[in-house]
Amino acid sequence: MRIIGTAITTTCGILLGLGLAKAEPVQIEVAKTASCGCCSAWVDHLRDNGFEVVAHDVSHQQLNGIKAQLDIDPVLTSCHTAMVDGYFIEGHVHADEIHDLLSDQPDARGLTVPGMPIGSPGMEMGDQQDAYETLLVLDDGATEVFEVHHSDTRSR
Repeated sequence: MRIIGTAITTTCGILLGLGLAKAEPVQIEVAKTASCGCCSAWVDHLRDNGFEVVAHDVSHQQLNGIKAQLDIDPVLTSCHTAMVDGYFIEGHVHADEIHDLLSDQPDARGLTVPGMPIGSPGMEMGDQQDAYETLLVLDDGATEVFEVHHSDTRSR
């Protein structure tokens, strides 16, 4: 029995050393309006996918000011804005894509899902699913496709 216990302890130690143990939750700060149900649903989506969310209810004017401070092009905006590890997250971006962004660490300003596409996280409406793209906003403000969403599939 002692050999098995030692083996488990050694294996756990190796996994910790390799960084394979469960990581601490990543904190993400979300600015949203209090009355927006889809924003609250997106916050729940983030929490369900391992993020520690600090949500701030702000006025529409304050939210627009945050977007302006982050220099987010108005055509790229949605109903809420988040910050995580130096990146902005605008709109109904899937938690998996945020995890990918944080893992890949690209030279970019953030991710956005412009508008409020039906079927995106927080915008679920039965079986309906708009086709939409998640865009990576580069340092110069240009965008490139980060993720393409069709009916119910993801491909990158």
